[in-house]
Amino acid sequence: MLRQSFIFLDRVSKRGEQKIWNQGINDWQEFLAAPKIQGIKENIKEAHDAKINEVRKHLLNDDHKSLAVSIPKSDHWRLYKEYKDECCFLDIETSGYYGDVTVLGMSNGYDTQTFVRGVSLDKDLVQKELSKYKMLVTFNGSSFDLPVLRRYFNFDFPQIHVDLRWVCKKIDLTGGLKNIERETGIKRAEEVENVSGEDAVLLWQAWKKTKDKKYLDLLVKYNEEDILNLKPLAEKVIPKVWERTRNVLF
Repeated sequence: MLRQSFIFLDRVSKRGEQKIWNQGINDWQEFLAAPKIQGIKENIKEAHDAKINEVRKHLLNDDHKSLAVSIPKSDHWRLYKEYKDECCFLDIETSGYYGDVTVLGMSNGYDTQTFVRGVSLDKDLVQKELSKYKMLVTFNGSSFDLPVLRRYFNFDFPQIHVDLRWVCKKIDLTGGLKNIERETGIKRAEEVENVSGEDAVLLWQAWKKTKDKKYLDLLVKYNEEDILNLKPLAEKVIPKVWERTRNVLF
């Protein structure tokens, strides 16, 4: 996907990208080899060539931080294929107050790691774990999870970030994560199938009040399902978004 993308070029819109593809120029190599491209002036073509070579260098050098800056945030999903094996699926729970993190779950797509407030939710531990990853995948993380974590820990995220809420919207999948899971045939564990975000707040309150571990265990299980289901969702929707992107008619 990335090597066929031109959306990061200056003043190239989705429509402009489609016009490039419609001329039979399907990837960076073909763009660079073309002596001229219809609708692009010679001096602009030279600037675009330089930008493509710059982004290609970032990719060859595995410089994910520069790629995260070079590619528009709304199009970071185009990097998923390159970084899906160095990806952290992330989700948080809160006490109901903005910035008050109770549980932070991370997964590499196979194994999970959970950080619980008052037990293991330590800034240095979290930052050390996050530093292992070059891409973050969330659902609504650009509006919620990452801003809350920035406020809670006072650190930023240099990783590529794919927010599946907005990726899904590109193919008309809207609503909450659980609704989209149902629409795409993704199942949840039976014990947390009917647990909601509001229930997660109540589970935390029950844990704090009683110290009965069954409440915390259920909350952690709910969070784990959130992060583990992000990978199959990404695998389902990103190829469909790319297909629609390539075939859209203006």
